[in-house]
Amino acid sequence: MTATDTACGAGTDTATGTDTGTRQRPAFALLGSVQITLIFTLAAIAVPLPEIGRAFGLERADLILLSAAYGLTFAGLLLFGGRLADRYGGRRALTAGLTLFAAASALAPFAPGIGTLLAARFAQGAGAALIAPAAMAVLRAVFPSPSAYGRAMASWGGLSVLGATAGNLLSGVIAELLSWRWSFAVPFAVAAAALALAPRLLPDTAPGQGRTLDLRGALLATAGITLASYGLVVTDALSWSSAGVLVPLLLGAALLTAFWYAERRARDPLLPPRFLLDRQRALALTAIALSACATAMTFVTLSLHLQQDRDWSSLRTSAAFLPFAVALVASGRVAGPLIARLGPRPVTAAGLATGAAGLVLLALTGLDPHTPYASGLLPGLTLLPAGTAASFAGAAVLATDGVPPERTGLAGGVLNTAMELGPTVVFAIVLTFGSDSASLAATGAALAVAAALNLRIQHSSTTSTAQGVM
Repeated sequence: MTATDTACGAGTDTATGTDTGTRQRPAFALLGSVQITLIFTLAAIAVPLPEIGRAFGLERADLILLSAAYGLTFAGLLLFGGRLADRYGGRRALTAGLTLFAAASALAPFAPGIGTLLAARFAQGAGAALIAPAAMAVLRAVFPSPSAYGRAMASWGGLSVLGATAGNLLSGVIAELLSWRWSFAVPFAVAAAALALAPRLLPDTAPGQGRTLDLRGALLATAGITLASYGLVVTDALSWSSAGVLVPLLLGAALLTAFWYAERRARDPLLPPRFLLDRQRALALTAIALSACATAMTFVTLSLHLQQDRDWSSLRTSAAFLPFAVALVASGRVAGPLIARLGPRPVTAAGLATGAAGLVLLALTGLDPHTPYASGLLPGLTLLPAGTAASFAGAAVLATDGVPPERTGLAGGVLNTAMELGPTVVFAIVLTFGSDSASLAATGAALAVAAALNLRIQHSSTTSTAQGVM
């Protein structure tokens, strides 16, 4: 894919005099394909969800749980997955995660009922939670120099939104032409190919010396994130004041509070509190969460709008997002060189502002069933992906800047957690605004605020540097 051109543009390794591109390109292509597939799998049943409901006779609550199952275990186990990658080595953790992911993906298409399909989706999420941070740990070994790693992360940041786009596009096509069950063939094929190619293309990574697993922290974090996420997910079907929402939310909040205090006292914490208190990293993770939410909300809102309000088929709905994919790939292709020239923060801020404009346009014109596609939907469906691809790329570089190699798994876990929790947390909050138009506009406003904060920090840093020189 085109991301390898940017990531592997280092050419010759000046330290060794060898052509690093010949080794780095296939490794990045393999790891990038796996990362895209993880997010593809998250979105793979979004469009055909009504068809799955009819096949198994599911109620709305069952569909909500099925839609969220993969994301719940993915988000809940990511921090622990990052620790496992740092403790046992990235390639070992990647192999273990791919094995579980492939087995669950092979089981899902043969599910006779909702119970088996739910179990497969939960298992897929658990495998993904180990794969995502492990892939970033291996990526660090593939690109050992800081400059090359920064370029690789600029490309890496856009892969997830590309995966989400591919999931929404292809799932509708597959469901229309074959069956929703064939959607699981893609993750199985990619996982199986990665397992076969990893020993030849990926370097082995040494396990962390003297690292403990912090099982108490892992248990508190996993239970807290999973319960809180579930409580937010079911707000789509239950009121905020219902026991089904309040109990998991309050329990999750209590467990996460306990996790925070436990980590402050742990000798080798799962997530050092200071890791999140860094202002640059906190803003970068916020940008990632908001960009992920904007993308997910747009797919969900417009998929339902086009199929329910305009009576479009799954295939036509998927085709409506083709300009989204084109703009996404084009923006991702230029983001890396822009980051190298201007720095990651201006690119992140510009991407957030562009995405905000796209959401506002969709809120104003896109949800009117009488508005033509070309004038009502197309402008927003072009600006939003162009912005989110740039913000993902810049924020990924900012979030991993200065992280030591032995903490790369942790950084991968935190980055992917922000990516997973963004749609869950922010989506649930903005839905309280009532209409879909208001929710899109509110998310656009949040993106604009994040852009302004990034520009303010950029201005402060520039001023401080100028004063230091004087």
